Amino acid sequence: MIFLRHFAVMAALGLALPAFAEGSITITDPYARVSTMMAKSGAAFMVIENHGSADDRLVSAASDVAEKVELHTHKADANGVMQMLEVPEGFAIPAGEAYALARGGDHVMFLGLTRALNHGDTVNVTLTFEKAGPIEVTIPVDLERKAPMVGMGEGHGHAHGHGASN
Repeated sequence: MIFLRHFAVMAALGLALPAFAEGSITITDPYARVSTMMAKSGAAFMVIENHGSADDRLVSAASDVAEKVELHTHKADANGVMQMLEVPEGFAIPAGEAYALARGGDHVMFLGLTRALNHGDTVNVTLTFEKAGPIEVTIPVDLERKAPMVGMGEGHGHAHGHGASN
């Protein structure tokens, strides 16, 4: 009888751990956009907050609106020309901090759109983290947002504190 009670307590604690890990990451201020109505690619931006005590990492993203979804950044080449590059290792999300995916910086890239992304639509995206695991996010398409780009008031993809937005 004591063994069963002990087992029940251990099982309950074990089941609570994944929920705690998932609860440590929150997504705020998400939005997606395309450059033109005929675009074959698009991007999503957001602030990822890590409320946990351990660092985490966004390692991948997936969505049914694109043939391929990658984590991207912008980087200047030797001539100062900005290029978009895939970041296969993902983005580190430090414990207790917020990390901004912002225009002109780090972002989720939709390649080979399977449908148009019209203003007011929503996009379902699965963000996968090393520790928190997969998190489903419904992202509104906002083609009118006048958000600052990285380098214009934002800090190279990083935002410190809660409630940061792009």
